[in-house]
Amino acid sequence: MPEISSKGRQMPASPIRKLVPFAEQAKKRGTHVIHLNIGQPDIKTPKIALDAVRNHTIEVLAYSMTEGSEEYREKIAKYYEKYHIQVTSQDIIVTTGGSEALAFVMGTIMDADDEIIIPEPFYANYNGFATAAGVNVVPIVSSLDDNFALPPIDQFEALIGPKTKAILICNPGNPTGYLYSKKEIQQLSELVKKHDLYLVADEVYREFTYDNTEHYSILEEPGLEKHAIVVDSVSKRYSMCGARIGCLVSKNKDVIQTALKFAQARLSPPTFAQIASEAALETPQSYFDAVIEEYVERRNTLVDALQKIEGVRVAIPKGAFYCVVELPVTDADDFAQWLLEKFEMDGKTVMVAPAAGFYATPGLGKNQIRIAYVLEKEQLITAVNLLAEALKHYRSL
Repeated sequence: MPEISSKGRQMPASPIRKLVPFAEQAKKRGTHVIHLNIGQPDIKTPKIALDAVRNHTIEVLAYSMTEGSEEYREKIAKYYEKYHIQVTSQDIIVTTGGSEALAFVMGTIMDADDEIIIPEPFYANYNGFATAAGVNVVPIVSSLDDNFALPPIDQFEALIGPKTKAILICNPGNPTGYLYSKKEIQQLSELVKKHDLYLVADEVYREFTYDNTEHYSILEEPGLEKHAIVVDSVSKRYSMCGARIGCLVSKNKDVIQTALKFAQARLSPPTFAQIASEAALETPQSYFDAVIEEYVERRNTLVDALQKIEGVRVAIPKGAFYCVVELPVTDADDFAQWLLEKFEMDGKTVMVAPAAGFYATPGLGKNQIRIAYVLEKEQLITAVNLLAEALKHYRSL
């Protein structure tokens, strides 16, 4: 029998999606599953984006430009101006989601067995992108004790070796909700310039910052033009996860020209989704003001309720819409599966994402879960009540 590749065997399963079969079985039994496991907002997509597709008069659904339409890229550049980021359409490649942008980055700046340093816990698919590219993730641990702040810079420097090519951060963070400060970004900037590395920032949650904090992009940092690469997406910003439109942004022309070759191999990003995404850029600020207010209320509701459960610890997110929760269990994977297979109360149960899959260091995060607070406050309260009752039953087994 032909063999599967070693790369295929090493490809990690998604901690966000691997429990889906158990959730589907629960639903077939008639159990209502409250999904806290995935960052799919229930916020309505801006009508202007949907109308742009609904009202279009395309007669031939043709390829777009490989790098995305010129009109859309010019509007993206104007969007960045609002955030003190000076780029042109030539600094942007439109991609099929932020995922493809990350894959292009890996292929552009790294060779097989090169290393990329990432603070953990991190977005679980970074492990997958690295495995697909034959790249080695070098994790550096951040802690719930300080809300997953940036680890000390000397710890980063101690990990830099001859194979190190880049440092990757998610800002604000998935799964932690941590928002890196301007000072922390500047520390990373000095480090990558000192060692001639790339600094890659996944900034898809840029709009979602709370408590009078502001996002500081690596593209704002002076002197970082040759080192900075940003990955972005419309998925969360406009509640358009299904559009699968993102972009790669860098002022480094060699990076853009090389990434473009990877983009040419997949021909072009989807046309209708670009039309919707271009229209979404006209979304008024009032939309974001309302969304941020809603997420703050959801965060506060969730955190307050979780903190009342004995033995539970929770980090306080400053951005995005996730938090990492430490549970009084030894194996959150087992607990999460048990919730779907064995537990229900009033015909309901909860689906969470075990956090071990957001770490690269074996053994870390085993007693943690990630919760996405993308549901209405009433559902969040119900979900936490279910979790509290489930923990009582599970710990008595």
